[in-house]
Amino acid sequence: MEEQSFELAPGVAIGGGHRPVYMAGPCVIESGEMVVSVARELQRIAVSHGVPLIFKASFDKANRSSLQSFRGPGLDDGLAALAAVKEATGLPVITDVHETWQVEPVSKVVDVLQVPAFLCRQTDLLLACGESGVAVNVKKGQFLAPEDMRHAVEKVRSTGNNRVTVTERGSSFGYHNLVVDMRSFPVLRSFAPVIFDVTHSLQLPGGLGHATAGARQFHQHLARAAAAVGVDGFFVEVHPDPGRALSDATTQLSLEELDVLVGQLERVTAAVRGMPR
Repeated sequence: MEEQSFELAPGVAIGGGHRPVYMAGPCVIESGEMVVSVARELQRIAVSHGVPLIFKASFDKANRSSLQSFRGPGLDDGLAALAAVKEATGLPVITDVHETWQVEPVSKVVDVLQVPAFLCRQTDLLLACGESGVAVNVKKGQFLAPEDMRHAVEKVRSTGNNRVTVTERGSSFGYHNLVVDMRSFPVLRSFAPVIFDVTHSLQLPGGLGHATAGARQFHQHLARAAAAVGVDGFFVEVHPDPGRALSDATTQLSLEELDVLVGQLERVTAAVRGMPR
């Protein structure tokens, strides 16, 4: 089957053998000033490596381990912060939506709507995202086989919106653990461009009891393996001080770690695809 591809923005094409795109940014919007500052640093890193970048941050983390966990600033303040990122950097932006009513206001600001993994079978949400006309990134549920994601993609495409990507973020393996099956990538790529979620594949769900733990020491190993198998992009959550992050502190990368990782992934991708660096 011919590889699926689409152009998201000038210089940002996804799939079809194009250079992998990087979806990067903090897990959650902690402040407007913080996300603009991080976006500028990420843009600097992307330019230095010559890679396309989509800025990522969430206005609400609805799926939290504990009621006490930080969720974010909410819709209005969150969209204002994302709009500020676009104005300051010109970068395309991706964020999560959790309910159908959020799709309309969010789609007026962002370039990609993201459907969280636990909601990847929610038909009404997928249809609403598709009908927005905005590109859609659907995360594969930890509970699904890769071939089952075809149905989620078809729901979005049934609206006439063919700008759909799927993201692999690991599969549940017993309690408090995820594994990434590298066979998943070619299966997913047979019907949509595929993104590898480096960050959430490192999670140990509920591993801290009140919160999710993580094994961030394996980020390079998993990401390089995914690059060698062949993916169309990488999703990486990045924080200026990961240990102090208000969400996913055990799995987010520092800006310096991302800089190193992008260089490694570009070299692996170039070797596998025979692309110039």
